[in-house]
Amino acid sequence: MSTDQDPSNPEAPEHGINPEVDPPIPPTRLVTGQTPAPEEDDEDDGMLRMSFMDHLEELRARLIRILAGGGIAFLVAMVASLPLWDFVQAPLRYAIDQVHGEIIAITPMEMFTIIWMKTPILAALYIAAPWIIYQIWAFIAPGLYPKERRWAAPFIIITAGLFVAGGAFAYFVAFRYGLVFLLGIGATSGVKATISIDSYFDLFVNVILGVSILFELPVVVFFLTLLRITTPGFLIRNSRYAILGIVILAAVVTPTPDPLNLALFAVPMIVLFFLGVFASYLLVLNREGQKFPWKAFFIWVAAVVVMIGAVVALAVLEYDYKLVPYAPFLTK
Repeated sequence: MSTDQDPSNPEAPEHGINPEVDPPIPPTRLVTGQTPAPEEDDEDDGMLRMSFMDHLEELRARLIRILAGGGIAFLVAMVASLPLWDFVQAPLRYAIDQVHGEIIAITPMEMFTIIWMKTPILAALYIAAPWIIYQIWAFIAPGLYPKERRWAAPFIIITAGLFVAGGAFAYFVAFRYGLVFLLGIGATSGVKATISIDSYFDLFVNVILGVSILFELPVVVFFLTLLRITTPGFLIRNSRYAILGIVILAAVVTPTPDPLNLALFAVPMIVLFFLGVFASYLLVLNREGQKFPWKAFFIWVAAVVVMIGAVVALAVLEYDYKLVPYAPFLTK
């Protein structure tokens, strides 16, 4: 107990602090004279503190788990190699039938490498996508606040879903249409299409995997906002540069040089970008304790859907258009 006391208050220790009774002063208060907000203290306490070596060990463990999960997915896919190859070559067969071409293998090892090795690897990447994304999230989660870690399940589901959706969009829409366009150019010039499975598979991977990665754009935008690297306002103000970048990326992964196929890739990417900006805006509102007017939003969405449906119905009923299960989905 301190013996130095204030003369005006004999029961109070000097400076108003009793080291045996009062708790230690937080470092923030010693430096700034202010006490941190209770919410900030709670959030900081919930964050895990790891050294540089701990981070390396954690990264090593996550990479091993990713490889193990991918290896199991590869073994599963290898069992179904022939059905998977039939699925992979279906767009080519559809395009070849249109131009009366043929599919060939040039080297003796080509069929084994493509059908039994590369195709299962590609399939394993999509099968193991949720597991890989979970491991990535588990690695970065210790650096997030507890309330941000609760987004783990939505993050994994949405990220894996967008990855698979991108591959499905490229496979069923853009890639099939692009092949018909490319092979049709030669057919009109009297050139017979003779496609090697190796060259076809390389093009298939570039387009399918490239579009799958591009479909992760909303997640990237949201994550940049989560880490406070950017803001929705900044993204909207500079959206013209983002659109230009998206068109350039779409031109890289587009299998054909025609504007229609480029638009078929670029338009969904632009929509996904603004979807990511919208999700970021919801994140900012949540941080500021505000609510989004969902009722008015869904009214506008319903109005847009009704307008699109009315246009399609008018085209089908009045102008003899037909709905088809492939791009451009509406034709005479």
